[in-house]
Amino acid sequence: MQLFDELKTLGHKHIKADKKAGERVPSGMWIACPKCHQSFYHKDLGVYQVCPNCGYGFRITARERLKWLVDSFSEIDDSLETSDPLHFPNYQKKLAKARVQTGLNDSVLTGIAKINGQSAALGIMDPDFIMGSMGTITGEKITRLFERATRQSLPVVLFTASGGARMQEGIFSLMQMAKISQAVKRHADAGLLYITVLTDPTTGGVTASFAMQGDIILAEPRALVGFAGKRVIEQTTHQKVPNDLQDVERVLEHGFIDAIVARKDMKEKLAWLLELHSKGRGANG
Repeated sequence: MQLFDELKTLGHKHIKADKKAGERVPSGMWIACPKCHQSFYHKDLGVYQVCPNCGYGFRITARERLKWLVDSFSEIDDSLETSDPLHFPNYQKKLAKARVQTGLNDSVLTGIAKINGQSAALGIMDPDFIMGSMGTITGEKITRLFERATRQSLPVVLFTASGGARMQEGIFSLMQMAKISQAVKRHADAGLLYITVLTDPTTGGVTASFAMQGDIILAEPRALVGFAGKRVIEQTTHQKVPNDLQDVERVLEHGFIDAIVARKDMKEKLAWLLELHSKGRGANG
């Protein structure tokens, strides 16, 4: 019958695929969230670089974070450079590439900041600098930040993002854990506030030392926080562990952090805590 011979619906028509269509779409237009796996238009990330579906904060550079976090910022210790203590093969090339990529001399940006009018010594680890790994200069900069804060009676706010100790510097990297911890203790003995903000990822020796030594420990939603990775834990314990074992929401449930704060609320929350501390110190003379 003629009715069935000439179906003219779209589904029955032969449509020739445009094989070059994909080439005309700029890369990076659509982004998949690594946590909820939803895809979305890149502009939906917004100024805070946050997944519009689940609230996961994408990894951002230290200088990108500064744009929405502070009123003003004066950088310190930006000329320090590692001496490459082990003369590790190709390490200098890796460092040079990271410096160009981030505009930093090492994996942490340090300085004196104003956050909604509240003064603080501020450190921000950069996941783009060799995965935020902790080398000797990372440790030296954070130690100097605490020492300056102690001298000037300033609170410290430190954003952590790290894969742990930097293997290219071996034991020298691991020694930074104790070095920074001593500076944190002297700062605490002076009655000064230390706030850490755990971002994705905070792992290894950073978690095992200064990241978890804050008087108040905040974290960003959906961040990964832990010491060893899931695979290493399972190989060591010979037990399967939940996939969400190191999600910050699970860490909060077990009392290791104080609160999860969205990026859009972070500046206001930090300023409130800094102001409370300042008033408390004033009331106590």
